[in-house]
Amino acid sequence: EVQLVESGGGLVQAGGSLRLSCAASGFTFDDYAIGWFRQAPGKEREGVSCIKSSDGSTYYADSVKGRFTISSDNAKNTAFLQMDSLKPSDTAIYYCALSSDGSYGLEYYEYDYWGQGTQVTVSS
Repeated sequence: EVQLVESGGGLVQAGGSLRLSCAASGFTFDDYAIGWFRQAPGKEREGVSCIKSSDGSTYYADSVKGRFTISSDNAKNTAFLQMDSLKPSDTAIYYCALSSDGSYGLEYYEYDYWGQGTQVTVSS
């Protein structure tokens, strides 16, 4: 059974940083992608960033480009989202997701498995 567990969320002041982790287990896909999504109250789920396991290609939403950095440790099946220069508008529940065929993008339907999410709150 594929499991994704996020950690690292919390409360931070505007301008601060947080590092989210996504530990994946229970799969043996040769080519996969990990995506980070977020959902704020009353808003639709938004794709934030993704990384492809085969070559480390990354992609970012315009709203976080230059502030967030995605990375991964394939040996440990763990992905990270380093979030710097945080803004109150970044407040949301952050989810990681796994695409088992390596589909690479920021659309939720490209991903097969989802974690439970971790809350990120940025105060002004």
